[in-house]
Amino acid sequence: QVQLVESGGGLVQPGGSLRLSCAASGSILSMYAMGWYRQAPGKQRELVAAIRSGGSTNYADSVKGRFTISRDNAKNTVYLKMNSLKPEDTAVYYCNADLVDVALRREDYWGQGTQVTVSS
Repeated sequence: QVQLVESGGGLVQPGGSLRLSCAASGSILSMYAMGWYRQAPGKQRELVAAIRSGGSTNYADSVKGRFTISRDNAKNTVYLKMNSLKPEDTAVYYCNADLVDVALRREDYWGQGTQVTVSS
């Protein structure tokens, strides 16, 4: 069993900042990529940012220069620092982990989602 627990969402004014955290725990053997996705009402879930075990990252064009993803490999935790937030960033943000468990199964796991609302 693997669990992903997210925290850090909330309500923020345009131009503000938030930091999301996601901690993975359980029967983890090795972690490949971790990332953040988001889904706004009526839209498909989209990749926001991802970071691989070696530290390479990729970002959606809409958040480049404003969001920063980082990870603590020892804690199996990924962070998303969001600056200069815009109303269009409003969505439920989901943590994702691509990992191998102790049974040697490679699978994707998802967090429960955390709401980010950008509004004045």
